[in-house]
This record gives sequence, C-alpha cells and structure tokens, in this order.
Amino acid sequence: MPTGSCSTGLAFRAEIWAPRDSVSRQAARQGLWRDWSCRVGYKRVTLSGLVLVVAMASFVTEVLAHSGRLEKEDLCTRISRLTQRVEEIKGEVCSMISKKYSEFLPSMQSAQDLVTQVDKLSDDIDLLKSRIESEVRRDLHVSTAEFTDLKQQLERDSIVLSLLRQLHEFSTAIEEYNRALAEKKYVTAAQRLEEAQICLKLLKSRKCFDLKILKSLSMELTVQKQNILYHLGEEWQKLIGWKFPPSKDISNLESCLQTELHLCTEQSQKEEKTPSPSISSVLLAFSLLGELHTKLKSFGQMLLKYILRPLASCPSLFAAIESQPNIIIIRFESVMTDLEHPSPSEVFAKIRLVLEVVQKQLLDLPLDADVENEKTSKIMLAEMLGDMIWEDLSECLIKNCLVYSIPTNSSKLQQYEEIIQSTEEFENALKEMSFLKGSTTDLLKYARNINSHFANKKCQDVIVAARNLMTSEIHNTVKITPASKISVPDLPSPAEDDKLQVQKVSTTQYNEVMNLDPENTLDQHSFSLPTCRISESVKKLMELAYQTLLEATTSSDQCAVQLFYSVRNIFHLFHDVVPTYHRENLQKLPQLAAIHHNNCMYIAHHLLTLGHQFRLRLAPILCDGTTTFVDLVPGFRRLGTECFLAQMRAQKGELLERLSSARNFSNMDDEDNYSAASKAVRQVLHQLKRLGIVWQDVLPVNIYCKAMGTLLSTTISEIIGRITALEDISTEDGDRLYSLCKTVMDEGPQVFAPLSEENKNKKYQEEVPVYVPKWMPFKELMIMLQASLQEIGDRWADGKGPLAAAFSSSEVKALIRALFQNTERRAAALAKIK
Repeated sequence: MPTGSCSTGLAFRAEIWAPRDSVSRQAARQGLWRDWSCRVGYKRVTLSGLVLVVAMASFVTEVLAHSGRLEKEDLCTRISRLTQRVEEIKGEVCSMISKKYSEFLPSMQSAQDLVTQVDKLSDDIDLLKSRIESEVRRDLHVSTAEFTDLKQQLERDSIVLSLLRQLHEFSTAIEEYNRALAEKKYVTAAQRLEEAQICLKLLKSRKCFDLKILKSLSMELTVQKQNILYHLGEEWQKLIGWKFPPSKDISNLESCLQTELHLCTEQSQKEEKTPSPSISSVLLAFSLLGELHTKLKSFGQMLLKYILRPLASCPSLFAAIESQPNIIIIRFESVMTDLEHPSPSEVFAKIRLVLEVVQKQLLDLPLDADVENEKTSKIMLAEMLGDMIWEDLSECLIKNCLVYSIPTNSSKLQQYEEIIQSTEEFENALKEMSFLKGSTTDLLKYARNINSHFANKKCQDVIVAARNLMTSEIHNTVKITPASKISVPDLPSPAEDDKLQVQKVSTTQYNEVMNLDPENTLDQHSFSLPTCRISESVKKLMELAYQTLLEATTSSDQCAVQLFYSVRNIFHLFHDVVPTYHRENLQKLPQLAAIHHNNCMYIAHHLLTLGHQFRLRLAPILCDGTTTFVDLVPGFRRLGTECFLAQMRAQKGELLERLSSARNFSNMDDEDNYSAASKAVRQVLHQLKRLGIVWQDVLPVNIYCKAMGTLLSTTISEIIGRITALEDISTEDGDRLYSLCKTVMDEGPQVFAPLSEENKNKKYQEEVPVYVPKWMPFKELMIMLQASLQEIGDRWADGKGPLAAAFSSSEVKALIRALFQNTERRAAALAKIK
C-alpha cells in the first residue's frame, strides 16, 4: 500500500448484517444470546470475545536489528512495509470479527495468542516512533519533509492500534457484563455496561471508523441494557409487591381495605438458600443505568394514590403494619367514627407511620462497600422520593384535611395553634427521615396563614348562606310590625372594643328612634317600617348581615375588612340574584310581587342605619373610613318599586281587556249587548276583589289602598270614557247604563279590605274617594244618566257646581246631546254650559 493511503480512513470490511445460519441458531439455543428471538432479520453482533490479532513480531525484530544503521537504510521503504503489515493485520481483525460475531465461530485460543503479539507490536511501534523522532531531529537539515511524512504515516498506524485497543476494551466489558449478569451481580454488570458505553463513545468520536460496525455495537449495547433492565424489573417486583382488589376503586372503602403493600426485608434475603440480590444493589444498578428516578417516581405515585391519599381523606381508615418472617405488610383497618373529615393530627400520625416503614425497609439501606463511588454515594433515596410526591401529598393534605379544620368562629382561632404545632412536628419528622429539605413547605405556610384562610372561609360561608336564602321560596312569610324586634348579639362597648371578645347574645331593637325635645316628642314608631309581611328568608338574611358585622368587630383587621365587604356583597348579590331567579313568579303572581316589594323596602329600611353601630371598630381600618350602607338604599327602593309597578301594569292590562268585551256600552237596549257589558263589569269587579284578597295583610295599608284605588280608578275612568263617547243614549240605554254604574258604585268599595279583620276595613271603604280620583266624576255621571236638563244645569251652576268639577264643558254638552232630543230646552241648557 502507498505511504499516504491511510488518509482516506480506516475501512473495516467485516460483514455484520449476515443472514441467520445454523451456527447462529445453535449459539442461541446454547444460551449465548438471551434475546436472539427479539431480533428478526438481523444478526446481533457482540464483542464478547474480540481479540486484536496482529502478527508482526518478526518484522519489528528485523527493524530493531538494523536500528543502529538507520542512517544507511531507506526508512521510507521500511515504513511502507510496516504500513503494509498493519493493513494485513486489519484484514485479519475484520476476518476475526466476521467469524466471531457474524458466523459465530469459536476461536478463543488463537485470539489469546494474537493478543500477546499485538501488545508486543505496540511496544515496538512506540520504540520505532521515538527512534525516528530522534533521527529526524539530527538530520532535520537534510530530509525534513521526508521524515515528517514518515512520522505522519506512523501516527496513522498508531491511531489504528488505539481503535483496535478500544474494541478490545469494549469486548472485555461485554464479556464481564455477561458473567456478572449470569451471577445476578447487577451492580457489577451495570458498571461494565457503563464502561462499554464509554468505549463506544470514544469509537464514535473517530470520524474515520466504519459506520456499520458502530451501528451494530450501538444496537448490541441497547439490547444488553434492556436485558438487564428486564432482570432488574423482575427483582423489583419480588422486593416490592402490591395487592389490589379487582376494581382498584380507591373511592370505595371496601376496596381500600383489600389494598396491601408488601416490602421484602433484607434479613429474609440473607436467609434464603439461593439469596436474591439485595434491595440496595437493585437500586444502585437502576441508578447506574439512569432508571432509578423513573422507578421511584412510579412507586411514589402508587404509594400516594393507594395508601397516603385514602389515609388523608377517610377518617375511618388507619394503617396497620404487619411483620412476617420475610416481608413487611402495610394494609388498612377501619374503625367506626362520626367524623365527616379526619383531624389533621390523626392524618399526620397515620402518614408518618407509613413513611417511616417505607424509609426503613426501602430507602435507608447501606451502600455496598465494593461498589460505592462518587456517583452512588450521593444518592439520597428518601429525598428523591420526597421531591417526587411531596407537592401532590401536601396539596392532598390541604384539600382533604386542613381546609375542613379551619374554624368557623373567631373565638376558636386560639385552638388552631394545636394544629399548627402538629403540622410543624410532622414536617420536622419528615426532615429527619430526609423526605423534606430544610426550607418551609406550602403545608406549613398554609397552616400558619390561618387568619387569611379563616377570613376567606368565613366570607365564602356567608355568601353561600346568603345565596341559599335568596333562592329559597318567597311565599314563606312572617309578619313584621313597628314593634318587631330582630335578635342580634350585643355590640362591644367603646371601652371594651380592643378586647375583641364575643359577648352574649341578646335581643336588640335596631329600628328604635331617639327622643327629641321633651315638649316635641314624636311617636315611638314614627320612623318604623309599617306593618306588612316579608319573606322569612329576607329576615334571616338581615340577621346574617348583623351577625357577620358583629363577627368583624371581634376579628383581626384583615378579617374584619373582608367580612365588612362580604356584607356589602350580600346586598349586591340580592340585587342581581332575586329578580333573575324568581323572574317568572314575580311576573305572574301578584302576591309574590307584593312580597318582593316589601322585602326590598325592609332591606332598604335597615340599610339606612346599618353600619353606624360598628363604626368604632370598623371605621379606623377601612380605606375610606366609612361604615355606612346608605348608598345602597335607592337601588333597593327602585328594585321593589319597579317590580310592583310592573305587576300593576299587568293587572291594569287585564282589567282593560275585560272591559273591551263590553261592546263600548252602546245599544244597551239590545239584550246581548247589555249581557256582555254586565258580564264585563262583574268580571272586573271579581278580579279586583280577588286581587284585594291576595294583597290583604301583605302590603302595608297605605300601599294597599293606593294600589287598589289606582286599579279601581282605571276601571271607572275607562267606563266614563266609553259612556261619554256615545252619541246617542236612549232612555232605556240610560237606565241600563245607570244600573251597571250602580253595580260598580255599590261593590267597588268592597275591594278595599287591607286587613283580615272585616270590621276594621270599613274605615278604608268609606275613604274610597281619597284613593280613587275618578270616584266623584263617576257619581256625577250616574246622576246625569237619570237627571233632567234643569237638574244638570243646577249641578253645573255656571261652572262652579260639582258637575263642573268632574267634567269639562265639552264633555257635559256631549252627554246632553246624547241623552236628550234636539229641542229648544236642550238648546237653552247647552247655552248655559260654558
């Protein structure tokens, strides 16, 4: 081969993808290749017995024999011969690889002989290289270029030998790996596999190496890694076992009781006739292979799901530890309890017990002295497992345990110190077991931040309770009077305000008024809400508001501010929820509309004074220093008024619709027309009476009378308008119209029955003209239907009589023309109407 031929790279020609043959199948049957069946179509090449074959000892001896006469010999010729022999050796190595890993032919003895020759050749080349370097220095002025080329050629030959040496180390590592794996020395096997990996990386760093061989070696290394992982997985299952119920449903108590965790002990492994590898060796092997994190994470997730989470969420479950000769068993036991949620201290104790067993049997194991190194000595198994599960575990403890331990009353906050202390002790115990690091975790921060959590929970409970009251039935009512009282706790006096102590509950009347000057004393109920009926839920809602504000006066500043604004949110919520949630009933049912009106007025009445009772405690800590709710009063008044007016419009529409069937009260001499008009009038009166009964004892008397008076006035106004619009009214028509009006006049006052006691309603029935603006014009119309021209003129009285107060001159003239024929007397009467 020419001197510069090595610059093209090393081209190994060993065929590594040969198809299967009988020799390879026989080798597989003998157990030389454990996973032969998983490699279909390709031959798996291993370097379990590779020996570098080089036979140049005699040639090097000859070179060294003439080393004293290098000045006289042709070094170029000798180096060329050396290069040619290196290529021959390379061919023999390729042949050996092919026979060993493609054709699977045994050649152990010849390989061992060639190893000795290669080592001797390597020493000879080093000696020759040094001699050439010294010769080049001496004769540098003669043949610098020639000696440089010779040196480069020799360096390329040295590279070939170093690559062959790496192949030898790879082969040795794989051989030792196979022996260790067969003896179940998994840590040693993992170390040899790691050494083979390093050799392969060095080979890959040489860009001139044959890619086919590299691919085969990489595949072999991958297969062997999966092989050892498979064996380690089997050992792991022997050391750590789970027993699950068929359903694996952790939400079912019966399923939890059938769940068990089995941990094999180190002592039991030593007592076996054919001892299994220790837990520590299995874990170290996983660590060397880079799979320890994955294995521990899988175990941690199962431990959390099937053991720790049920203990944290179910108060009746307890962990039972059973020690047997070979294993430690963790299972569940159930006890009867009335608790809906477990107490934090019990949960911490149960979880601590389980983690102590796991830490002792699995995570706190001594390292093997013969395999401990810088990498494995830094492994902290408990810390690794803690990092993997602590975030989920702490979240589980907070959601299933600590949340429900937050007190609902500020007086119980002092008792929560015990829970904070138990939380600290729990974390310290985990730190001693190395599950946690030194910093404070979210669990302890949550427990210490009790004031904020108490305020948030209290506010949430208040809003939830308020919304439940708002969505309850409106028609369940209670009667309130000016003398009604609301039960709320006593407020702390200014001198005791800083003590923040809850005082005993007493009955306090918040709507009482203060006296003015003695000679000008007002009635004690001057500013009281009138008698009416309100929803029971609204009364409870106001009591809730007072109770919450009182709770704010005995709480911390942060909590007090949150509670104060929670009360404001209650009323904002009422403004949005009630009209929406009860919209359909408020539109269809007059009684509910009246009750809702009263509810809004009741709340607005209390909002006028709500807050000033608590100003001594709350005003200094509020941003604007204002504890009033007066700004909400107009909104509630408008809310109640709009709802009731909408119902009034609906009732007015129904009355007018019924009167529309009266055929305009024309041609009353016709029986059908009269019958229709009479029916319409009676339907209207019936509707008014029914509405009066529905609103009876519900609306305040003044509101009731105004509402019924407005509706009756609307009915009368419509009748007056229809009759005055008639162009011709015969005598018979007039009599029948009078009869219809007389029915309204007689039965109309009966709709005024605001009170359930009948004898008390006469007062309001006698005051009908006060509430019905069209009552007097209606009476004048009835008189005109039966009066003569002279009587009509007298009642007009030159525009000063009662008729002039009820009707305009044009309306009176129109009625005269409709009632009387065109005569001189009618003309004279019309002339007087001005």
